[in-house]
Amino acid sequence: MSRVVIIMGSKADLDWAEQISRVLKGFEIEVISRIASAHKVPLKCYNLIKDYEKENVVFITIAGMSNALSGFTDAQTHCPVIACPPYSDKFGGADLYSSIRMPSGVAPLTVLSPENAALAAAKILGLSNPGIQKRIIEFQDKKRKELEEADNNLVNEK
Repeated sequence: MSRVVIIMGSKADLDWAEQISRVLKGFEIEVISRIASAHKVPLKCYNLIKDYEKENVVFITIAGMSNALSGFTDAQTHCPVIACPPYSDKFGGADLYSSIRMPSGVAPLTVLSPENAALAAAKILGLSNPGIQKRIIEFQDKKRKELEEADNNLVNEK
């Protein structure tokens, strides 16, 4: 079974998680969403990671401000981890440093767009699932066609 586990640092991240989930469901990938802060409930977070990693899942972590969740998750599992921190103008982007500056041996991928984080997870799962690979190819073809259509509409308007 192909599954993505989204771990959010708080309920405030729910909208971001729903954006990711919609795209994953379009690829027919099961999504499990949980809330567990690496700062506030590290043991709960650890236990979630250990329970779900038995299924060889892809984790997507969502945490703004000081994102310990992504590094913590990656350091505890052999499964791929994608950090998708919500961007905030409040700190002028400086809060993203906690997602991209990791210590040695800790390597979560950082993807800022919810759609692209879902696509990255789908591509990882697609390596061993031809059905997902097919849906990714269809998704990419649709994106190309949308771009060509937009260009044709622009040219024809003149």
